[in-house]
Amino acid sequence: MAHSPGKTSKYTDFENLRAQAVALRRQGMSLRQIRDHLKIHNNDLLNRLVHGEPAPDWTKRPNAKDDLREEARELRRQGHTYDQIQMKLGCSKSSISLWVRDLPKPERRDPAEQAKLAARKRWEHELAVRDESRRRTKADAQAEVGALSERELFLIGVGLYWAEGTKDKPYDRREHVTFVNSDPGMITTFLAWLDLMGVGRERLRFTVMIHETADVPGAERYWSELVEADRSAFCKTSLKKHNPKTVRRNTGDAYRGCLVIKVLKSADLYRRIEGAWYGIVEAAREADQPNRT
Repeated sequence: MAHSPGKTSKYTDFENLRAQAVALRRQGMSLRQIRDHLKIHNNDLLNRLVHGEPAPDWTKRPNAKDDLREEARELRRQGHTYDQIQMKLGCSKSSISLWVRDLPKPERRDPAEQAKLAARKRWEHELAVRDESRRRTKADAQAEVGALSERELFLIGVGLYWAEGTKDKPYDRREHVTFVNSDPGMITTFLAWLDLMGVGRERLRFTVMIHETADVPGAERYWSELVEADRSAFCKTSLKKHNPKTVRRNTGDAYRGCLVIKVLKSADLYRRIEGAWYGIVEAAREADQPNRT
């Protein structure tokens, strides 16, 4: 039966509404916004009007398990079993099965190989625990030192020199101050001690001692920057000849040889160091007397 002129069919009404709903959907509206805009309160009709049109991204709720799913798939690709993935991620085996069922099963490992792998992982964990304990102990000890008094620095410097400096002998008179070390911390501390003793930097001469096969220019540059001295304060570098029969362990970028610090006109300073050292020894003996009675 033909429709009379001037009347609109239900089909035409639906298509008009659909065109409006699709246009609103493509503008980024949610179903609730389209419903309020078009005054449509029938959810079934509303869904039919926007059928085939994807929802705007801002209306999509994130799936909390998406990240877990990707982690599970990556672990499966690496050869992990369901049990191992469950232990690492804390999710159920049923979820894991759904997430990774399209991936190939890992090859079964030899029990002995698995045992070795487990032992290695336990050892790596133990090493990490030891490293952290070692780091923490050193950091705590460093923090306990705090600021040094002038007296403390004086005693430290005397001890450092008597351990690493040249000494006078009855058969070989060496009443001059010469300090040798490869540790930049020792060098820095000794220089601070010389400052405390009023020794001007113009009285210092430096010499680099290093193996001839090492990076000599690099070492010279390193020590010059560390002591903040001009190259004119450095004597000719002393090179140690290579012995092909020996296996050197002091190699690599961290090897920079030793630095010799010589103090000019230092006989009096040397005598003060020697006297102070014997004073330290005597004081240590007296401090130990209560333990001997």
